[in-house]
Amino acid sequence: MGSLFRSEPMTKCQLFLQSEATYNCVSELGALGLVEFKDLNGEINAFQRRFVNEIRRCDEMERKLRFLDKEIAKEVIHVLDTGDNPEAPQPKEMIELESTFEKLETELKDVNRNAEALKKTYNELIELKYILNKTEYFFDVVEGRQRRDSLLAEDTAAILPIDDGGGRGHSTDKLGFVAGVIKRDRLMTFERMLWRVCRGNVFLRQREIEKPLEDPLNGDLVLKSVFLIFFQGDQLKAKVKKICEGFRATLYPCPEDVSDRRIMLDNVSTRIDDLNTVLTQTTEHRHRILLASAKNLKNWFVKVRKMKAIYASMNMFNFDTTQKCLIAECWCPSDRLDAVRHALRIGTDRSGSAVPSILNRVHTQETPPTFNRTNKLTTGFQAIVDAYGVANYREVNPAPYTIITFPFLFAVMFGDAGHGIIMFLFALWMVLKERQLAAQKSNNEIWLTFFNGRYIILLMGMFSIYTGFMYNDVFAKSLNIFGSQYFSPPPTQLPFPLNVTYPDLRKFNDKSLLLDPLNHTHTRYPYPFGMDPIWQISENKILFLNSYKMKLSVILGVLQMLFGVILSFWNHTYFRRSINIWVEFIPQVIFLLCIFGYMNAMIIVKWFKYNVRSSNAAPNVLITLISMFLFKYPDDNDKNVPTYLKTWYPQQKNIQTILLILAVLCIPCMLAIKPWYLNRQHKRRQYQLLLSQSLAGGDTTVLIVEDEHSGGGDGHGGRDGHGGGGEFELGDTIINQAIHTIEYCLGSISHTASYLRLWALSLAHSQLSEVLWNMVMKIGLSQVTTIAALNGVIMVVIFAAWAVLTVAVLLVMEGLSAFLHALRLHWVEFNSKFYSGAGYAFQPFSFDVILDLAEKESAVETTK
Repeated sequence: MGSLFRSEPMTKCQLFLQSEATYNCVSELGALGLVEFKDLNGEINAFQRRFVNEIRRCDEMERKLRFLDKEIAKEVIHVLDTGDNPEAPQPKEMIELESTFEKLETELKDVNRNAEALKKTYNELIELKYILNKTEYFFDVVEGRQRRDSLLAEDTAAILPIDDGGGRGHSTDKLGFVAGVIKRDRLMTFERMLWRVCRGNVFLRQREIEKPLEDPLNGDLVLKSVFLIFFQGDQLKAKVKKICEGFRATLYPCPEDVSDRRIMLDNVSTRIDDLNTVLTQTTEHRHRILLASAKNLKNWFVKVRKMKAIYASMNMFNFDTTQKCLIAECWCPSDRLDAVRHALRIGTDRSGSAVPSILNRVHTQETPPTFNRTNKLTTGFQAIVDAYGVANYREVNPAPYTIITFPFLFAVMFGDAGHGIIMFLFALWMVLKERQLAAQKSNNEIWLTFFNGRYIILLMGMFSIYTGFMYNDVFAKSLNIFGSQYFSPPPTQLPFPLNVTYPDLRKFNDKSLLLDPLNHTHTRYPYPFGMDPIWQISENKILFLNSYKMKLSVILGVLQMLFGVILSFWNHTYFRRSINIWVEFIPQVIFLLCIFGYMNAMIIVKWFKYNVRSSNAAPNVLITLISMFLFKYPDDNDKNVPTYLKTWYPQQKNIQTILLILAVLCIPCMLAIKPWYLNRQHKRRQYQLLLSQSLAGGDTTVLIVEDEHSGGGDGHGGRDGHGGGGEFELGDTIINQAIHTIEYCLGSISHTASYLRLWALSLAHSQLSEVLWNMVMKIGLSQVTTIAALNGVIMVVIFAAWAVLTVAVLLVMEGLSAFLHALRLHWVEFNSKFYSGAGYAFQPFSFDVILDLAEKESAVETTK
């Protein structure tokens, strides 16, 4: 069978690695990706292990690289990815890498600090420049560019009857003022606070700064306004400054004289030009540092992560008493031991050690991990199976069968050739462009779900095309390729009065066609492929298709469940569980075939035996099955009994009675025989153990009788299926067997009914597609006008609406619904017959896996 149908045979190995060669050996094993190390230091705290300092140093280097990565992302510099996969650096190279990263971080932080200080000074100068420019408006423009002293006197006499609380009335003291900048969203609250605290004894003028200013801390653009506050007296001055400080407004010196302001403005402009030059040089220097780092950043990340993974693996090793070698235990595929030995030999040679590394196979009773080899095609289907549960070691793997059954059952529910073609073309595009699409490394989870399942979607589209042609359903329309096999006979041949006429079946646009096979002649040849297109326009289309799809769903369901039971026979045979074959597999097959296999046989025989003319005498399958369980059979000689209730083949009563008795007898067989047999075997082993102890004179270590049914380390127990080495409990065995028996017997009934979802979703999809066609395309295209150009516009709009609804509703929503139902049929109805899914996955130490996981985590952090 190989690893395609079962997991890979695994071997537990013990590695003896010299201290100086351990790093290189683990590095080679990580590149190989075929070894899963066991943690031999589980009782030791993670911070007390031998290589914890090296891991901390790697963490610190990774932190510095993340800092560089963030700075590079801020500058929108593309990180060079040559596709190279550098080897893990030697331990002596760690110091060189640390010094390089430390130098880059320190230099970049100094540049950032200087740039931040320069930007802060630059912003302050820009704000001061705006203040000096805007004050000209405050002092000159408002009152027709009069002198400042007269403006202040007029404003004081007309507006500010100042009472500063000292009992004075009008004051002729000179007005003071402060100038500053405040964020625009705080301006209204700031003005209101000034008015309330100063009791209206201040005069505020403000004007917006049109250009947003950059915050030097975070780089955000901030909208600000220039303000000028006039007041009188030191008390008001102190209050105004306190309020400005509370609202984080920045105050700047503003000369009173016009000439002084102009001189200051010239000085500020000169300093701004100088700062621009310095800032440009600083930015260019920072850009050069980041550009040089971006060329090596990818390789640096790879090297540091590989070093960290190697030391983390070495922390799981034990030291021998001499502290000269490390001992490791690992799981490895049995057929790749030579590759592991070769990797150890290469690692030892690279380290220059004269003592070779040793690999020993260890015989153990531990359950090995499950390892299934996959490729691009099988990875998606294996993920579907593993989502239900990882297979037990060497258990039959459902993934190879799921490759066919999953898309086929999906297509039975989807069943539209037009929609299948769209799905197939979309998946084919992803398959043909998979290298380019994978290189983009998108972080969109929805897109990644579609891309990772591209081969599943491809097969679902292919099978949907097939079932769509079988149903003769293409975008809710039928293809009339071979013509209809139904036609209207001449009136003289009709078995009804001549005044009753039937429409000509050649007129396919007739809306009142009720297809009656008795009154419409059918040729003696069946339709060449799929459904006759006449059913698409027939009013009794749903009645005909319901019966056909319902019976087809039951047949497919019973066949898949029977196949699942057959797969359980392979499990019992491989694990040498002979008792399970006799008391589980055979009774399960008999139970399933005696009831549901018989029902399928009646459906198929009914299709072949009865034609249109004899359909009235065809038996009712459901009533026949009910009568079988009730032992209720009508008298065939009674003329009052309908024909479809009578027996329809000789010895029907006897055969159905035998089948029902066999099915009932299978239940106690599955329920009681296995616990009795296991209890008998347990007592026999106890007797042999006591006998061996008595022969050895009471010394239990002299003779150990090996259980003939031991599991041999396969993780599944022995042939008796109860585990071999564990302590036997009769009560637990009886309860478990009763649960499995009841689950199978009741599940066979419920699971068969569950397969009717194939019929239900197929009907829902076809009807929804037909409704969408009639309500959008048909009604829309019927709106014909006399203007040809307008008709073209209407057609484009209607087709666009129909196409969007088809993709969104029928392809995405209906496709997802059919996908989930097909998933349920495989997880519950199919896998439950043979698949336990109680194992654990093989997780090898692989650099590729570690790097992929690290990139995904980095992408998630970047998205956040």
